[in-house]
Amino acid sequence: MSMKKVQFTETILRDANQSLIATRMPFSVMEPILETLDKAGFYSVECWGGATFDSCMRFLDEDPWERLRKIKAKMPNTKLQMLLRGQNLLGYKHYPDDVVRKFVERSVSNGIDVIRIFDALNDLRNLKVAVEETVKRGAIASGAISYTTSPVHTLKKYVEICREMKEMGFETICIKDMAGVMSPQECYELVSAIKDSLDIPVVIHTHCTTGLAFMTLLKGVEAGADVIDTALSSFSGGTSQAATETLSYALKQLGYEVPLDDAVLKTCNDHFKTYQGECLKSGLLKPVSMRTDTDALNYKVPGGMLSNLVSQLEQAGALNRLDEVLAETPVVRADLGYPPLVTPMSQMVGVQAVSNVLMGKYKNIGKEVQAYIRGEYGRAPGEIDPALMKRVLGDEKPMEGRYADTLEPLFEKTKAQLGKTARCDEDVLSYISFPQVAEKFFAARTEREENRASYRIEAM
Repeated sequence: MSMKKVQFTETILRDANQSLIATRMPFSVMEPILETLDKAGFYSVECWGGATFDSCMRFLDEDPWERLRKIKAKMPNTKLQMLLRGQNLLGYKHYPDDVVRKFVERSVSNGIDVIRIFDALNDLRNLKVAVEETVKRGAIASGAISYTTSPVHTLKKYVEICREMKEMGFETICIKDMAGVMSPQECYELVSAIKDSLDIPVVIHTHCTTGLAFMTLLKGVEAGADVIDTALSSFSGGTSQAATETLSYALKQLGYEVPLDDAVLKTCNDHFKTYQGECLKSGLLKPVSMRTDTDALNYKVPGGMLSNLVSQLEQAGALNRLDEVLAETPVVRADLGYPPLVTPMSQMVGVQAVSNVLMGKYKNIGKEVQAYIRGEYGRAPGEIDPALMKRVLGDEKPMEGRYADTLEPLFEKTKAQLGKTARCDEDVLSYISFPQVAEKFFAARTEREENRASYRIEAM
């Protein structure tokens, strides 16, 4: 009997460097090794979406679309993957359907093969347009469950979500554990439940934050997971993913079929190890991001959210009240119907918990929380506290339909407004996603070209 095949998605070009160095890896660091990376045997390489888009323009003076095309040119044999927040695309608010469709269409045209799509609330209505367009454009749509634990997040409920995702046209299901809190046992049970009910490939995405990742991935593979997300070892561990080479080594020894070339992995990792050294030296890579922090297991608060809470309290000169805020966080989350603590929900719940402790219980309700209670982010997983709802809505009812249905088309209107500033549809999408950042980026690009032109004239 041949052993089961386990495939790998490599995250070093996106999530690994997003988690450890705030997505600051420039294309110039990736470029020399991409052709080698293409020979490693990955199922896919995650290289786009998430925070790469904003970071490219804001900090690296790179056009994210151009980066994608350049990666594609050097990696013709590996599927390129991106992360998309459903109706939120890469931002924090909902965009109209015409923008979502256009964004997906241009992403696929510029080189994306797999789009992993998730919604912070697991409200599948917010994934509908993105998955339709992904399938229409011939790319693989991977539906991601924002993993969390609560009284309303049961195995039965997760399996229902997966079944619905398959019906919507998703080709694979990803269990997305953004906080690294999914235990080996929970992972084993969840993958088993999905595999028992559905014939669909399952991908596991987790982080090493709490130290569970290696064990969780191993148990997931034992339960029948088909693909695991890992990072080359020099950018693994801490808030990043588990190490690619380590899992390849362990799984091969256990008799699994792993289509990775270890010699190629070593060459790639040696390249990034040099860059890791530079990042440590410059202070871009901080040792604190690389350590194991088990607090999230007790507080069920993702690492990034914990550091946000600390900095908010520091600014208010109330760091001594951190324990009260950590105790208040699950209370607020329960009042809001147990949203998963993933962007943007983690920020909203955290800010509200701080406000409740410092100002008094719901004396001040943030405008994002109000929008969430009105139904603008989607359907809450559980029931929102009725008293809180009354405070925000009065006698109004929360929105029944999908918030995006209330939004006017935006793409053509913005294109007309931008005129010559936008040279292509990609520019228009960059502007819609991050207006201020894109404006600055376009201005710098024009200035650079004018300087080059005048330099050429002088040199003649």
